[in-house]
Amino acid sequence: MPVLVELRGVSKHYRRADTGETVVAVEDVSLDVHQGEVLGVIGYSGAGKSTLVRLVNALELPSSGSVTVAGQELTALPERDRRQARRKIGMIFQQFNLFRSRTIAGNVAYPLKVAGVPKAERDRRVAELLDFVGLLERAHAYPEQLSGGQKQRVGIARALAASPDLLLADEATSALDPETTSEVLGLLRRVNKELGVTIIVITHEMDAVRQIADRVAVMEQGRVVEVGDVYDVFSTPKTGAAQRFVRTALHDRPSTDTLARLRERHPGRLVTVQITDEAGLQNRIDAVFRSAGVTAELVYGGVGEIRERRIGSLTYELTVGGGAGAGDGAGGGARAGAPDAIDRAVAALRADGVTTDEEAAA
Repeated sequence: MPVLVELRGVSKHYRRADTGETVVAVEDVSLDVHQGEVLGVIGYSGAGKSTLVRLVNALELPSSGSVTVAGQELTALPERDRRQARRKIGMIFQQFNLFRSRTIAGNVAYPLKVAGVPKAERDRRVAELLDFVGLLERAHAYPEQLSGGQKQRVGIARALAASPDLLLADEATSALDPETTSEVLGLLRRVNKELGVTIIVITHEMDAVRQIADRVAVMEQGRVVEVGDVYDVFSTPKTGAAQRFVRTALHDRPSTDTLARLRERHPGRLVTVQITDEAGLQNRIDAVFRSAGVTAELVYGGVGEIRERRIGSLTYELTVGGGAGAGDGAGGGARAGAPDAIDRAVAALRADGVTTDEEAAA
């Protein structure tokens, strides 16, 4: 796919007025956003996500590097031309930023009015957009009469008013409950699929990335530390930051407290096996355990889907022969029975390309 947004060596440094200290918000970021995709940019607070999005729409200029959108290097344009370029970049915000004194229709019409679009065309476009986001019947209501999810839908309609090529969503679902978040993300996916708008979603919630993104870029301390297809990052995260985010979204691995409770009830060896969409994987796992003479009891896990592809982890208690009770103390059955059999089973899974992790005792 053609590249719509191109960042090359982009850094943004601030100097604090009170101390004179230099603050690094974004450091040496090079990133492409392809036309027609949804890119999720994720990071914890202070990672540089919001600064990055302000650099993309040239509300701030980088200390070094270049930002190019739709073939225009925004960092090289005079301010007047940058303002013109921004009209093709829509923006939605966490706190909606609606005009309280204007109706819903008036909010959506505002950017068109500023751009000098004739009233008849404005009215047609506003009706079209409010119908698209499911709020045509609330056109004459005011923001205070709407729910949070409805306000964000108005924000999306307003951001689409000028038919942008690119839509930036900065923590757009952070103020919403989970059900409303899913509805808003579903609407953004429609914007992408039906209108062909490229979207950059800035978020600290990996679950939002899982629901909507095609690719994901992980930020930490101002840098992009990992970028890739969303399924690949979820299934094989390469950095510690990505691994932490994936755990929060999948909920498929036992936490430290959960693991301690599992050990009270399951004294055998606890091994976690990663589940992917590979055909016949579960049958192969079961066959390896049977062949090695290992009893595998499923004690924890979760399997879901990303882009209609299966992903997750299952944690098993592995025992041999007399079971978990045959031996001395916790883990006696697995260790005193036939630990070599369990080792062989785990080694066979790994040789077959299955990712496994032993849940070591604390």
